[in-house]
Amino acid sequence: MAAEQLVIVGGDAAGMAAASQARRLRKPDELAITAFERSHFASYSACGIPYWVGGEVDGPDALIARTPEEHRARDIDLRMRCEVTELDLARGRVRTRELDNGGRESWTGFDKLVLATGARPRRPGLPGIDAPGVHGVQTLDDGRALLDSLDASSGRRAVVVGAGYIGVEMAEALIRRDYEVTVLEQSAQPMSTLDPDMGALVHEAMCAMGIETVRGATVTGVLTDGDGRARAVTTEEAEYPADVVVLGLGVRPETTLAAAAGLPLGESGGLLTDLAMRVRGHDHIWAGGDCVEVLDLVSGQLRHIALGTHANKHGQVIGANVGGGYATFPGVVGTAVSKVCDLEIARTGLLERQAHAAGLRFVTVTVEATNRAGYYPGARPMHVKMLAERRTGRLLGVQIVGREGAGKRVDVAAVALTAGMTVEQMTALDLGYAPPFSPVWDPVLVAARKATAAVRDAGA
Repeated sequence: MAAEQLVIVGGDAAGMAAASQARRLRKPDELAITAFERSHFASYSACGIPYWVGGEVDGPDALIARTPEEHRARDIDLRMRCEVTELDLARGRVRTRELDNGGRESWTGFDKLVLATGARPRRPGLPGIDAPGVHGVQTLDDGRALLDSLDASSGRRAVVVGAGYIGVEMAEALIRRDYEVTVLEQSAQPMSTLDPDMGALVHEAMCAMGIETVRGATVTGVLTDGDGRARAVTTEEAEYPADVVVLGLGVRPETTLAAAAGLPLGESGGLLTDLAMRVRGHDHIWAGGDCVEVLDLVSGQLRHIALGTHANKHGQVIGANVGGGYATFPGVVGTAVSKVCDLEIARTGLLERQAHAAGLRFVTVTVEATNRAGYYPGARPMHVKMLAERRTGRLLGVQIVGREGAGKRVDVAAVALTAGMTVEQMTALDLGYAPPFSPVWDPVLVAARKATAAVRDAGA
């Protein structure tokens, strides 16, 4: 009996996690696995790129979890620099083009298909946006191209467009490389993944670190020099000289192939799947990673959240199902953590605008505490914002901005959100305490106590 043919489009977190899990469950004579990756790298940590650019970690090899050779040794036929250009679902095959072999094209048949095509950086259609010296940062190839650009530059001025996670992380990386950094952000505050009052704390810290942050800046284009290379970024109000430009405008699902094949997409453009990560309406097609939408367990709505944590879990679920087992991915609560220099930034659950959009009535509280006992050396301020549903007291979201020890405190809130806890229930959580690590009342619990009182005061 011939082996079933599994084809995977995309060789990073979701795709290769699916391949590895499926291989654990089924032998090569039962399931043949072929994976296509168009870049030079597979199974790598894209989240580590800013720290590679900033010189904090080595790269790119240190960011690779498993090499193509290691995958092939496990009977996974991983074909690098091979781009899938068409999905022929009626005939059960994909068309591929070899990028380093004269563009040779061929067809590969499949019985089961996994789409793990990831996301692509947002690149607005502005004059000069595609000029040399303008970089998106999504893949290791992007990181290498940016480093080559930095090494070739004789100037030391950088402009980062956008102050989301990637934007602030790249601003820090460029500061570490002794660049003069200007961040242009269209919103009123950096980090639109926070409420504006918490984003203001990030802005204050960025300015103190020497990062010029221009808020309310609408970028209109990129000016180029006589060689066609980026030399400045323009806004409606000013012009900012730049020897290198980095785009930190977020990402969107890479679903071009899926859309052309008529597969179902959500509002964000991400693929729609069931709990088993199977594409809706297609029993033999699965999808995972940054190309899908996922269920927000707090709001009950679908969202596109591009994170490696989710992608790896999706891959595990897909691999189990493709391999003959059964697994599900229930959803997310929207947890994310980042930093800019020594400032830690974290959030989980809903922001105020998201809670409003979900039709929820809620209260908010903000507390300022310290990351350890106030009398212990090194105690630093920490701000915690908490949202709770008015009638029930159900926790809806938490945002934390502070120094050492602030970021990972968000995990307590993430567990509470997943469990559907109320803020009053949170006040009784038995968290670890010792003066070097926390005040006797942890800042998250202080916020929960204040939120409990706010819920009571608000009534029904």
